[in-house]
Amino acid sequence: MKLHTREWGTSDRVAVLVHGIMSDHRTWRRVGPALADRGYRVIGVDLRGHGRSARGTYSAELFADDLVDTLPEGAELALGHSLGGLALSLAVERLAPARAVYSDPAWPLGQAGAPDPALFVQFQQASWETVAELNPRWEADDIDVELATLAAWDPDTAIALSGTAAVDRVPASPAVPSLVQVADPSFLISDALKEELARRGFEVRTVKGAGHTIHRDDFDGFLGSLDGWV
Repeated sequence: MKLHTREWGTSDRVAVLVHGIMSDHRTWRRVGPALADRGYRVIGVDLRGHGRSARGTYSAELFADDLVDTLPEGAELALGHSLGGLALSLAVERLAPARAVYSDPAWPLGQAGAPDPALFVQFQQASWETVAELNPRWEADDIDVELATLAAWDPDTAIALSGTAAVDRVPASPAVPSLVQVADPSFLISDALKEELARRGFEVRTVKGAGHTIHRDDFDGFLGSLDGWV
């Protein structure tokens, strides 16, 4: 499936951004321009069932296939957040970027201790005040974006992903030089998993005090943790 995309910048150097569940390209409202200022043409997608992309059948593999159908091969940088990190890792060998960044990726989705994605459906009707209370460090514009992306989201994506239990999605090794950004604390990436990822060859950096959506919770910390990768 060809996905809806949004671009920032006009450089020959390409960076691609893949959002998490319940979101779309608008989550990158600060990241896209920041990377464009660093000399990239930045492409942000809307995953199927999100934003302006089509609805359909949902699975982690289909999310990944759509990235391959939509994004150029050989980008300098590919960055995926949460579900976007999971989808990117399943597509990365085919996309063959020079570098990959996985921002608090949803590799343990469905495993013991990780939230059931079906629970996210309850959040679709959240009020402005609820989003603000849950994310006290977000700017008002990010809360507005969250409500808009929730309204454009198909909750069947979460229901489909709730059946991923017992599937080990953690990559055995990085297909390309790869950074894993970790929230502090992270409800997905445990300390033990951080150690295991480092053992497998990933660089792991924790953004102290940042919540799961690191780029909205601590934008400066998010960019700072990308030092040497962008």
